[in-house]
Amino acid sequence: MSNSAILALEDGRVWRGRSWAAEGCSVGEMVFNTSMTGYQEVLTDPSYAGQIVCMTYPLIGNYGVNNEDTESARPWVEGFVVREASRVASNWRSEESLDAYLKRWNIVGIDHIDTRALVRHIRDKGAMRACLSTVDSDTDSVIEKARESPPMENRELASVVTTRQPYEVPAANHERFHVVCYDFGVKTNSLRELSQAGCRVTVVPASTPAKEVMAMKPDGVFLSNGPGDPASMIKEVEEVKRVAQSGTPTFGICFGHQLLGRAFGGKTFKLMFGHRGGNQPVKDFRDGHIEITSHNHGFAVKADTLPAEVEVTHINLNDNCVEGMRHKTLPIISVQYHPEAAPGPHDAEHHFQDFIELMETKRADLN
Repeated sequence: MSNSAILALEDGRVWRGRSWAAEGCSVGEMVFNTSMTGYQEVLTDPSYAGQIVCMTYPLIGNYGVNNEDTESARPWVEGFVVREASRVASNWRSEESLDAYLKRWNIVGIDHIDTRALVRHIRDKGAMRACLSTVDSDTDSVIEKARESPPMENRELASVVTTRQPYEVPAANHERFHVVCYDFGVKTNSLRELSQAGCRVTVVPASTPAKEVMAMKPDGVFLSNGPGDPASMIKEVEEVKRVAQSGTPTFGICFGHQLLGRAFGGKTFKLMFGHRGGNQPVKDFRDGHIEITSHNHGFAVKADTLPAEVEVTHINLNDNCVEGMRHKTLPIISVQYHPEAAPGPHDAEHHFQDFIELMETKRADLN
């Protein structure tokens, strides 16, 4: 068995390094994450489906993995790229080494490459298709596999990661509200945040008609994060529009935010290399304060395509892209980033409380 691996981008750039996880060949969009910790949460975030992820922090795996920090039932990345995979997993919470974990889930990995050069290349040229292989060492062959892989534009992946059947997450304490969560790739910590806020959460598949959701008589609807291009979700956007028009308090994050933007009549576009990491500065226009936030998105809403009744509430201070919206007459809010963090800072956790307040106000109006 070879101990070498090759990473090739569709533009012909190639890196050779060491195979340290599963053997095999995988293709996906090459992206990078700037978080210093939280690699297990990154690996198990369904929003990374269809992507090969490079961590910019140079040493990964030093604290192992455990069963408590997963954000879904399995890792979703197509491949994992690091500067150095730690040979030691040393932490009192560790239950398994990272390399053993990736081998168990058949995730291909490469290390001993110049990840700084890789990231700078992506920043200059943009996120692009890639192939990571430990079984094919022919440069031209691996480059061709990258070029033959599906692009992320117009790619629908929510159906791959969504739950097959509805399920419930009980309120962690006294039940105050019933929330229906559209699962486009929901992370465990989002459900945990809602549960701890006193919400019983019914998680439904991404394709669930709005009529079925409204029949559950929810106090609120949560539109989750997820992978793929929001432009591919034509039927789902129509259902989101029906939910929005019902007047039910609605909170969208990440992919859910993008679907709301399209449901409002706006357009989305692909970012050059996306926002992925735990250090993105976001400005709240309502009071001017800055939050350091956790991100994972390659698409964004175009501000100048939104109707007058939708207000942009947050922007990213790095590139001024839309990071939050609210409807001026309907109880709808959304953010492009991840208030549940996991991994990342907790500056934005208050958005879950904002959602709770929307439901409280709606209930008070009905009474």
